[in-house]
Amino acid sequence: DIKEGQDWLKSVLRDGEVTVTFEKNDGSERVMKCTLSESIVPKVEVTDKPKRFHSPEVLPVWDIEASGWRSFRYDSIKSVEVTS
Repeated sequence: DIKEGQDWLKSVLRDGEVTVTFEKNDGSERVMKCTLSESIVPKVEVTDKPKRFHSPEVLPVWDIEASGWRSFRYDSIKSVEVTS
């Protein structure tokens, strides 16, 4: 079930670091060490900026190596490795 897979991925991302390999829009492959763990993602101040539109097909994550938010499409994932 696709929803179960998405929920599992979000769960392991909240627990720690995950290495995700996916295909970028340009067709190249990207390997990204990322997380959604509150202990790793820096806290941000709430501002009056409008929220970005979030598609249910796309998952925004914190890129640990680039120290910034990145995202990928669920259907572009080639592999997931739980690293911590």
